[in-house]
Amino acid sequence: MDINALQAFVQVAGTGSFSRAAEALFITQPAVSKRIGSLEGELDSRLFDRIGRRVQLTEAGEALLPHARRILREVKESRQSLAALGGRIGGRLTVGTSHHIGLHRLPPALRRFTARYPEVELDLHFMDSEEACHAVEEGNLELGVVTLPNEPGSALLTHLVWPDPLDIVVRQDATLAQLTRPALADLASYPAVLPGAATFTRRVLEAALRPYQLHLRVALETNYLEIIKMLVSVGLGWSALPRTMIEAPLRALPLPELALRRDLGVVRHRQHSLTGAASAFVDLLLDDRG
Repeated sequence: MDINALQAFVQVAGTGSFSRAAEALFITQPAVSKRIGSLEGELDSRLFDRIGRRVQLTEAGEALLPHARRILREVKESRQSLAALGGRIGGRLTVGTSHHIGLHRLPPALRRFTARYPEVELDLHFMDSEEACHAVEEGNLELGVVTLPNEPGSALLTHLVWPDPLDIVVRQDATLAQLTRPALADLASYPAVLPGAATFTRRVLEAALRPYQLHLRVALETNYLEIIKMLVSVGLGWSALPRTMIEAPLRALPLPELALRRDLGVVRHRQHSLTGAASAFVDLLLDDRG
């Protein structure tokens, strides 16, 4: 079987879309269709049902999928072994990371890594942490550098790199900031600007507030912390932001009873051995822990 055709098949099966598979493989949609058609012809079986815009695996496709994933994994591991024999670290390293980490945490590590391992082709994807974790689980990313989930799936291994304390913040001239002794209960009386409900960061905040049974007034939601910072800076509400992002005109509220922290680090698949490039990247990041 053609490896490229199997890669296209696995991508379409995972994304449910020929166009998204094409984007992931950096080829055109007709090229994906051609590869799938070639594979279907070789196997004399239809692998997908195309119903409108929906793409679903047929019974034959369902049967092929685990074998295709195993074949691709074994090809990848074979390449790793051959590269290791040469004693060099190179090849393609596919990493997903959040916009916040990519902007505020990764740049020094990326500079050191690319200088130390110039033969590695770094394929960096920016996405939500939750999406990156799912992509690692599906085998579409080798590593994720993300906000770590409190309860990672059984397929994931996590490595803490950067503890990231959070504070409740408001614009320094906001009404909430003028309270002499702000209390947690006061938060419910003012609008909040928060990450989306499905994000790991939102779950950290909600878990910390749950014992106090507060009903928050969520005025706006966005998964981009830089946008949240801007919205709070212009006075549209309060939020929880990493301590490293707090600067004028923002002010952290003194709420000693509320200890917020999320963990930033690396996720990898528990059952997949790392390439030399991935191992080197993880080692370099863990060195940041000092």
